Amino acid sequence: MRISAGATLALALLTAAPPAFAGGEDVVVEDAWSRASIGTSRPGAAYMTLRNTGDEPVVVTGLSTDLAMMPMIHATATDEQGVSRMTHMEELEIPAGEVVALAPGGLHLMLMDLQRPMVEGESFSLTVDFSDGESISVEVPIRGMAARGPAD
Repeated sequence: MRISAGATLALALLTAAPPAFAGGEDVVVEDAWSRASIGTSRPGAAYMTLRNTGDEPVVVTGLSTDLAMMPMIHATATDEQGVSRMTHMEELEIPAGEVVALAPGGLHLMLMDLQRPMVEGESFSLTVDFSDGESISVEVPIRGMAARGPAD
């Protein structure tokens, strides 16, 4: 059997390609919520569940909202002495078929430099961007300051 030069090149490109990443079309956003803020001097936070229904990992690379100038993904970790620290994450990978929960005390979205107060009963639009150029927009309801979950 003889293989053409074009087929050989195509096979070489396929085997050398980086791992594939799915995009926003495979992600389902569930239970989005946030807490009311006291004015705009302190950052806000938002929470949600991201479900990857696809067969490939999905990578969140950015966020945007008109509510905050700098929306970011943060991870919270607590050390042996009980001291908690937040770390900014440039990307968030959601493995194929997995769920990533953004919740108080763990992964969450920080809404830095609020442009207006977060008022209980209102909502804001948030866009989640993925590494393949896809994005998802979700409406995030604002709960009371003492809320502990999406139903509070």
